[in-house]
Amino acid sequence: MPQDRIRQESDMPSTAAPLPPAVDASAAPFMRTPDLSEPDTGRLRAAIRRYFLDTFDRYESLFQCLAGDEAYFVKPIPLRHPLIFYFGHTATFFVNKLMLTRLIDRRLDHRLESVFAVGVDEMSWDDLNDAHYDWPSVAEVRAYRGRVRALVLDLIDHAPLQSPIGWQNPWWAIVMGVEHERIHLETSSVLIRQHALKYVRSAPGWAPLPDAGGEPPANELVRVSAGTVRVGKAFDDPQYGWDNEYGSHVAQIESFEAGRYLVSNREYLAFVEAGGYRSHRDWTEEGRQWLDYSQAEHPTFWVKKTQGWFLRLMTEEIPMPWSWPVEVNYLEAKAFCNWMAAETGQPVRLPTEDEWYRLYDAAGLRDPGDQPCAANLHLDHGASSCPVDTWRHGDWYDVVGNVWQWTETPTYPFDGFDVHPIYDDFTTPTFDGRHNLIKGGSWIACGNEAVRASRYAFRRHFFQHAGFRYVVSHAPAEAPAAYYETDKLMSEYAEFHYGDSYFGVPSFPQTLARRAIEAMGERPRRRALDLGCASGRATFELARAFERVTGVDFSARFINQGVQLIQSGQLRYTLADEGELVSYKTRTLAELGLGEAAERVEFFQGDACNLKPQFTDYDLVLAANLIDRLYDPARFLDQIHERIVPGGLLLIASPYTWLEEHTPRASWLGGFKKDAENYTTLDGLKDHLAPHFQLLGAPEDVPFVIRETRRKFQHTLSELTIWERR
Repeated sequence: MPQDRIRQESDMPSTAAPLPPAVDASAAPFMRTPDLSEPDTGRLRAAIRRYFLDTFDRYESLFQCLAGDEAYFVKPIPLRHPLIFYFGHTATFFVNKLMLTRLIDRRLDHRLESVFAVGVDEMSWDDLNDAHYDWPSVAEVRAYRGRVRALVLDLIDHAPLQSPIGWQNPWWAIVMGVEHERIHLETSSVLIRQHALKYVRSAPGWAPLPDAGGEPPANELVRVSAGTVRVGKAFDDPQYGWDNEYGSHVAQIESFEAGRYLVSNREYLAFVEAGGYRSHRDWTEEGRQWLDYSQAEHPTFWVKKTQGWFLRLMTEEIPMPWSWPVEVNYLEAKAFCNWMAAETGQPVRLPTEDEWYRLYDAAGLRDPGDQPCAANLHLDHGASSCPVDTWRHGDWYDVVGNVWQWTETPTYPFDGFDVHPIYDDFTTPTFDGRHNLIKGGSWIACGNEAVRASRYAFRRHFFQHAGFRYVVSHAPAEAPAAYYETDKLMSEYAEFHYGDSYFGVPSFPQTLARRAIEAMGERPRRRALDLGCASGRATFELARAFERVTGVDFSARFINQGVQLIQSGQLRYTLADEGELVSYKTRTLAELGLGEAAERVEFFQGDACNLKPQFTDYDLVLAANLIDRLYDPARFLDQIHERIVPGGLLLIASPYTWLEEHTPRASWLGGFKKDAENYTTLDGLKDHLAPHFQLLGAPEDVPFVIRETRRKFQHTLSELTIWERR
């Protein structure tokens, strides 16, 4: 019964000896990702050279698992290119990125570097790619790879090198190419595993581990204590990283229970035999759609024969190793957890990414440096999984290695996320809520994939060398926000309010708020109103000095940015750079020193010309760049005194840009001839405000800059006047 399979930790014997690991002592370990801060450039060149050759040669050896040239051109699955593409793709990646960093100034082969440039992300299981490609021959691609090999080695041996190799160093492209090829080493091995058996063969260095034929131990739950998770690389980290690893993330994790072992083939069999694939009860809506399309009745690598169950490996089928971890997609793993939850009455689910990090820390693990680690990882032991009770990590097994582990967490950016200029679409296309993170690495995960900081995500129907571990927790598996504001106007205002300063012009909303606070002097600072607050920066800035600040804007889209900052403390948006190219920005209240101020801020949608009665009794009203956008500015000016306490201040800032699309010509406050003389907006302000206000001091110009693209900016002067309520 399922209840019997979830035993508590107290049911376990006091000792649990792991099975002897299968280690090929004669094989040189596959080089780990190097230290890019090595100060001796001679040693650094040597390390990069070995790293490149280890990877380039190992990748080519993988394709020896193909039985002949025909195998390169037949698609293993309909949704991906044939393997000839992946054979050439990783080589052209080097050339394309080296061109961008100007380490080289000419291509090796224009045609191949176009044909092999962009792969296919399996975005939908029924999104078949029927495009016709005129693929080059295997011999042509092999020869091209030889030319790329010689090119990169020549660069490594002779190109100018300064340590450390950081993001802005042209050598980053070389390391990026190596790490990219290591990713494809794994994804190509999965495609080979999905190829028809007639197209594959055994090859040196790619033999699976032997199956001892034993049964796995019954799984059980082990408590993981509560703790703090801190993740995120600094941009000067000495190890290579992909863009989604940088920034910072801190989370407090409640105590939870985690399976001691990964779910084995034997444990998963109970779900299959219980009709898990025939009944849709335990599947998500997305999972049901995938079942309807795929007609799956069991895991994709399981093969049902008259002799019983077999398991498809890369180049062969073997009798089912029941003690090995099951390999499934997220949809299948989630269905199993839902089934087990229904059977046991416990809140069984997959771990979140943060919970996996907490498990990693609780197990006492750390990155192993340049030595083989005590895990089925990094091709240290063989080309397959192994029993789930082989590699012990603290109170658990296979916290890293053996197979990747699906999590509940769709990938998202850390605070401070940025994209690398030569690979700006590595992660950002996956910020769609549909790509879930996998953690821990598999037997073939190597280089960056094998370190704690790595963050890889795939579509939930995707197959990788991936399985899962379940947890029991009453805490909800909440998905962090991954949304980026992409609307051009909204993004421009987000940058205008919270982004960088340009041409030495300080933040306009911040400047106005500071000027307002200075003007208050010894007056009470109880309540302030920011009318036409837009994205809300001045609202937050005023809250540094006022007990309560209200931001009101006619546009719900604008104030939603302020609301988002109150709720999550951060705002993400894209900025137009050039054509279709964009930059990605994240701004937080904490980095602006406004974290505490947010507690005193509220936002409302409202019409400045027709405010609701509750917006009254303010010590200060700020109307920034508002009056020349109102449909009836005179009405606003004639009534605003009703909202301000006697002795309170009204600050008006405006460039006086009157446009009929905003304000009917007859309603302009100024900017025209009156009685044959120039009548300015300042004249109009004085006439309308004189009955209830007096002007304090002379008007002053406050400049502001709005960024439209990387090379186009608006520079404007807004005139600031300060009025005291009589």
